[in-house]
Amino acid sequence: MIELVSESRCIECGLCIRVCPTNVFDDRGGGFPVIARQDDCQTCYICEVYCPVDALYVAPYGEYSVAVDERVLEGSGVLGSWRRTVGWGPKRPTLAELDTTPFIDRILPSQPQLSADELAFILGKAAPALDGNPDTRP
Repeated sequence: MIELVSESRCIECGLCIRVCPTNVFDDRGGGFPVIARQDDCQTCYICEVYCPVDALYVAPYGEYSVAVDERVLEGSGVLGSWRRTVGWGPKRPTLAELDTTPFIDRILPSQPQLSADELAFILGKAAPALDGNPDTRP
């Protein structure tokens, strides 16, 4: 659930107000978000991910609100940690780049190794031989 909008970090861009799917924020003026309907928060983290300056904190508890201290969150590196984890922001590795889960290998049957000709054709580097003979390519 959304717990914090940092007044010291917020640049009043209004992105969080626009991306929130449940309209949790009101605009205090100039794009500064005010948590107006906290109970409507779905704990989706979209606002936190879109915030370009890590000014928001969404606690992982979706059913109830918890007290947070901005200085503690900042000192422990929690502010902005979700954006870092998923790879949003300049020069950050994406979560897909870091993920080593062999998921696709578990759901798909193993595939035979492609021949050099087949691989070249897929990559658009060569036409396939119609009869299997590389000398008879169209």
